[in-house]
Amino acid sequence: MRKFPQPALAMVDSMRAAAAQDPARAISFGGAPGSNSHQATMQFAPESLPLPCYNFEDALDAVKTGAAGAAMIPIENSQHGRVADIHFMLPESGLAMVAEHFMPITHALMALSDGPFEAAYSHPQALGQSREYLLARGIVPMAYADTAGAAAHVAERGQPDIAALAPPMAAELYGLKIIEDAVEDAHDNTTRFVLLAREPRDPAAIDQGEAMTTFVFEVKNQPAALYKALGCFATNGVNMTKLESYQKGASFAATMFYADIEGAPGDARVDRALEELEFHCNSVKLLGSYAQARKRG
Repeated sequence: MRKFPQPALAMVDSMRAAAAQDPARAISFGGAPGSNSHQATMQFAPESLPLPCYNFEDALDAVKTGAAGAAMIPIENSQHGRVADIHFMLPESGLAMVAEHFMPITHALMALSDGPFEAAYSHPQALGQSREYLLARGIVPMAYADTAGAAAHVAERGQPDIAALAPPMAAELYGLKIIEDAVEDAHDNTTRFVLLAREPRDPAAIDQGEAMTTFVFEVKNQPAALYKALGCFATNGVNMTKLESYQKGASFAATMFYADIEGAPGDARVDRALEELEFHCNSVKLLGSYAQARKRG
């Protein structure tokens, strides 16, 4: 089903047709042409065929069905934290993380007129990253599926009192004027993207000094369960660079955790730590090992 705003459809159709000719080279992403995910895809793999999908779920489905060889998905932002629902989608997708990419993020306020503006449309992450800017100007944030799609939506509606927060590239693509550039509240604003594919990378092919492994685990509902789980990595000298908790289901009886560690299976320390972790958990699921795009610490 076509869900993109009319101004984006011709570009979407053209990019989808090109990707269909060579699916192995296609990298799917959530959003309209000109979105941050689109730009991250082209930065990471300039030779790829970017395949626009309406949302992240559709981008993951494109890989599962073979319409794309990989998907570029934003997972967390330095200013606004993790991308909503992504920790649920990745484990459930059945795909493997094979690479990561960091990209500085800048937002522009764009519209058909010079304002004043009652509302600004964008992805919730972008709205959160520009919260203070919008609040100071009395502009109401309005959630949209993606940043560039919001720009196309504003162009389609043709109203002078609404704007979009999107990458500057989107203004050129959809015929909007940039009212103000760099409106994000923190100018070191950075998003981490991960590349997902049907087959995982062989950990043996990654330099152990540069490897990163991502996994999710559910601790047992007993005293000191998390303490014991984390001790597996401390006693084996494995550095954990990220740990986030989230609830799965309505029981609230056990907590899921998302984690990144330095190293990969095949390293004796990592193997011992993961083996011990399984003893203290109801479940452990590896999401993939890949080379670090940026050294931690």
